[in-house]
Amino acid sequence: MASTPDTPGRPGRPVRPPSLLDALLPLGALVILIGGALVLFGLDALDGPIQVALVLCCMVAALIALKNGNSLPAIQRAEQSALSSISSAIFILLAVGALIGTWNMSGTIPTLVYYGLQVLSPGWYYAATALICGVIAMSIGSSWTTAGTIGVGLVGVAIMLGVSPAITAGAVISGAYLGDKLSPLSETTVLTAQLVKVDTYRHIRQQAWTSVPAFGIAVVVFVVLGLARGPQPGAAQTASVDLHELGEIFHITPLNLLPLVLLGFLSIKRVPASIALLSSALFAGVLGAILQYRIVAGFVGDPSGGPVVVSLKGIWSAMATGFEKNSGVSDVDQLLSRGGMDSMLPTLWLIIGAVTFGTLLEEFGLISRLIDPILHAARGTGRLYLTVAGSGIGLNIVAGDQYIALVLPARLFRSEFARRGLAPTNLSRLAADCGTVTSPLVPWNSCGAFMGAVLGVAVPRYLPFAVFCLASPLLSVLYGFTGFRINRIEATAEPVDPVAGQPPEPAAPDS
Repeated sequence: MASTPDTPGRPGRPVRPPSLLDALLPLGALVILIGGALVLFGLDALDGPIQVALVLCCMVAALIALKNGNSLPAIQRAEQSALSSISSAIFILLAVGALIGTWNMSGTIPTLVYYGLQVLSPGWYYAATALICGVIAMSIGSSWTTAGTIGVGLVGVAIMLGVSPAITAGAVISGAYLGDKLSPLSETTVLTAQLVKVDTYRHIRQQAWTSVPAFGIAVVVFVVLGLARGPQPGAAQTASVDLHELGEIFHITPLNLLPLVLLGFLSIKRVPASIALLSSALFAGVLGAILQYRIVAGFVGDPSGGPVVVSLKGIWSAMATGFEKNSGVSDVDQLLSRGGMDSMLPTLWLIIGAVTFGTLLEEFGLISRLIDPILHAARGTGRLYLTVAGSGIGLNIVAGDQYIALVLPARLFRSEFARRGLAPTNLSRLAADCGTVTSPLVPWNSCGAFMGAVLGVAVPRYLPFAVFCLASPLLSVLYGFTGFRINRIEATAEPVDPVAGQPPEPAAPDS
């Protein structure tokens, strides 16, 4: 059909559906450019080369859309929608950067580390980390907030205890995403349930059948790793030195943990994450000016102007560029010299490129062109489950955003599940197992970029140890092939609603 002023096509030209080659070209560009960046720069590719690769991939996708008759304004609208979809993530990232800066300056993170060094045993450290983060994430419903606060402290403790920061980061992420999946306060949990039109608590109960065993596997693995690997030689003496140095630098008191208490309270009250994080960051800065004024004055380096001006400059600088401390003890300096909104800018660049690329692929039918033939070839429940899992994981890799990896499979496979007599809770559990939890395993995905940035551990380093995130999709697919915990409904052809453009929900409840 020829385009009109109301359609996204160019005047006088029809919009053609993408060919298979059209759909494959952007993916080929992604593989070649990101692979080339990793070969040439290694892990340093995350500091800019991969971002450039994603921007070039956006250009390839846009050119294909233009070739197929889509107008430049339509492409620009798609790009704008991509940016608007991550506006909240942008402010959360900036707020986390500010929070890490002021939490270091105020002594909040040093106090967490100080107490952690005395309480946590190296042999059980990884398992304890996963359990702590799991409880906190289920309480507040946010994997990002959990990793960006208590997770940062736990990785800092790991460095000083002489245990592996990479395994610790994997344990943090395993616990954080267990809570993200099973908490009724989690926005991804609520979104997944809404997408397939099931009750949130019914969705959570179904998720527990894969999440609890997967987390059990993770805890066992972390116990084995902790007992088998143990701390590095001389770690106890190093930890003692680090502990003494922290006590010398900061006034260690439980009052330093008040910003963490405030953040937990605001999160439970469902205050938007960016506001809660910034509030805690500001409160930590003010508290630091009172309890750690000597540290603040030393950080500013210019005592002129009096305590108020010095405190204001210290808080402002810590939020903007992070806190720095040169104590002469490398582990302590590595822990303390972090944070600031500017430290998140490479991560934001990465997320903008990845999500824009994914949105262009979705908006102009390139993703559905790839998935439709695979869906038609999926015979049997096991193969259908494998197809959905592959789509969720693939979308996390290609689209770079967990929300796309959640929304698209739920939209594309809903009618197929209904046609085969599979309850919608099967799809909601599968989408979460393969869309939500695999997102932090991709370096250029918004979740992977965030976790790598705040924990200070590159994604390829912690990926083998994010056991929960690896076990959940495997268990979910295994259930599909074995039929275990597969709920059935009366099969329906589920005709498409001509008004909404989406198939209606099956009337029969799941068992």
